[in-house]
Amino acid sequence: MNKSDPREGSVGRATTETDIRQLAQVVDQSPVVVVITDRDGCITYVNSAFEKTTGYSAAEVMGRNPRILKSGRMPDAEYAELWKTLSSGGVWQGEFLNRRKDGTLYWEAATLSPFRDPDGNITHYLGLKEVISSRKRTEAELRESRSRFESLVESMPQNVFSKDLEGRFTFANQRYCRTEGKPLEEILGKTDFDLHPQELARQYLEDDLQVIRSGKIVERIEMHQPLGGPRSFVQVVKAPIYDADGRAKGMLGIFWDVTERKRAEEEKEKLRLQLVQSQKMESVGRLAGGVAHDFNNMLGAILGYADLVIDKLEADSPLRGDLEEIRRAAQRSAALTRQLLAFARRQTVAPRVIDLNETVTGLLQMIRRVIGEDIDLTWRPGSGLWPVKLDPAQIDQILVNLCVNARDAMPSGGRIVIETANVELTAENAGGEADFVPGDYVRVTVTDTGCGMDAETLSHLFEPFFTTKGMGKGTGLGLATVYGAVTQNNGRVHVDSTPGKGTTFRIDLPRHAGEAEMKTEARGPSVPSLTGGETILLVEDDPAMLGMSRAVLQRLGYVVVAAASPEEALRLVRSHHGRLDLLMTDVVMPGMNGRELALSLMAIRPDLRLLFMSGYTADVIAHQGMLDEGVHFIQKPFTKRDLAAKLREVLEA
Repeated sequence: MNKSDPREGSVGRATTETDIRQLAQVVDQSPVVVVITDRDGCITYVNSAFEKTTGYSAAEVMGRNPRILKSGRMPDAEYAELWKTLSSGGVWQGEFLNRRKDGTLYWEAATLSPFRDPDGNITHYLGLKEVISSRKRTEAELRESRSRFESLVESMPQNVFSKDLEGRFTFANQRYCRTEGKPLEEILGKTDFDLHPQELARQYLEDDLQVIRSGKIVERIEMHQPLGGPRSFVQVVKAPIYDADGRAKGMLGIFWDVTERKRAEEEKEKLRLQLVQSQKMESVGRLAGGVAHDFNNMLGAILGYADLVIDKLEADSPLRGDLEEIRRAAQRSAALTRQLLAFARRQTVAPRVIDLNETVTGLLQMIRRVIGEDIDLTWRPGSGLWPVKLDPAQIDQILVNLCVNARDAMPSGGRIVIETANVELTAENAGGEADFVPGDYVRVTVTDTGCGMDAETLSHLFEPFFTTKGMGKGTGLGLATVYGAVTQNNGRVHVDSTPGKGTTFRIDLPRHAGEAEMKTEARGPSVPSLTGGETILLVEDDPAMLGMSRAVLQRLGYVVVAAASPEEALRLVRSHHGRLDLLMTDVVMPGMNGRELALSLMAIRPDLRLLFMSGYTADVIAHQGMLDEGVHFIQKPFTKRDLAAKLREVLEA
């Protein structure tokens, strides 16, 4: 030993002959297979794990090449690459399909490294192997001299250390020193509290004491972090060390970095959860679409006939109040269906380029009425805000639902702050969402001073029908609607909340490359009358909806040609010699959908104007709910006034 070398002196203090025997005893309990060969590849040492694993005794393999284990099923190029790496002084890691003495095959993961003498010359090669199928590792019995044991440990690619009963380090190999970023003399005699953050140090100490008290080898994955260094995940094996009398005198530890494996497992789990959520969304979407089409037809008939009867009643009729109640119930049911479609990203919308600051400003008065006077509403518009493209009605949905949710979290009053800002999201600051596209976004932030939410509530927050409110105080679709509207526009919702400290919703919407469209003051048609005298071809396969729509159109003064199917509509048009100004057709119908019917009719009547109606478009005239450019559409169920306004909008366009 070189007395002038402080590392060798320290190692010497830590590895007496007794230490070697104890460490060899501990390593012999490990399932890791150890093989040592000379420079020519002839075996000079194997441990008992090798014998148990291969079926060969040490005497049978001494002086022979490890090729006796070859199964013949591995490419020769693999072995050539292995030998090339080792002979050049490198460390080789890989997997083998080997053959035992009895002919059975087994897979093993191997780490092979050169073994050097004090002058740095390669004298032997060290192989550490693990039987993958059983995931058990054996520790090799060290039967070599002090220098060989020292070289073996220093050649290992794993971090190796030992501690006494007080937790002071008595040994560390150079790999461990590099991991900690400290020379050996700054590790020996120290404890984990000198080398690691206090919380981790306490955990390490508890683990060490458990190993010493139980007398058992412990293997686990844990967090590792040097003071001031990066965090990583490591797989660690710890075992007790005994003196010659069998009394515990410390512990031995070996660990290696598994951060990438851990991250891969976490990413796999994250993707699994996203898949489950996506499948849940798809299931709800199919349910919502199926329900919406038929349910909205029924609601449309109820609303339409209620409007017709109410129009016929005197102002003081005792029946008016009952019919108004029927109409309100139908409207609430229709709103519930729209919320389901919004959550499932199947609501039909007409996106346009808007300035969010202008849109939000226009909503403030309505929001103040909704949240009440005991809640202070603060509006902080960002400067130079980028334009976004979405249906302005969806901004209404998003902000009203968020503010109502905030209001309900502040029964004694409080404060809501709405803010906008431009943000640039990268893979690093986007929160690690696998399906999120980095880029420029416009952020809308809604913060309240309410009661906040715990982690369990947050995990279910956007699920449909999930609510923390009492019976009859909420449908559980408000935040589900927010989630659907945002994701339908390729945005994302992020929530931060702490019980007792309020909640913050951050909504990021993609920046649109163009300019915001000019704001129009009026949403309805500019004509003074909502009635007309044009001829309308009405196509609807639902009998109740067909009868109601025909009656409403006739009441509005239109001439109606009605058809109960696309086929009937085609026959009527071919035989009708009068004028036809507009086709008003259902979208989802058996045999031929509304778009296909429109294309067929326009081949006969090219000047025919089109108005589609549906409770659920099923991507016939819209893609992912986004209406195609120039398409006129009215959502079922609709009121008489809604229909009258839409008809004039289309006919006067």
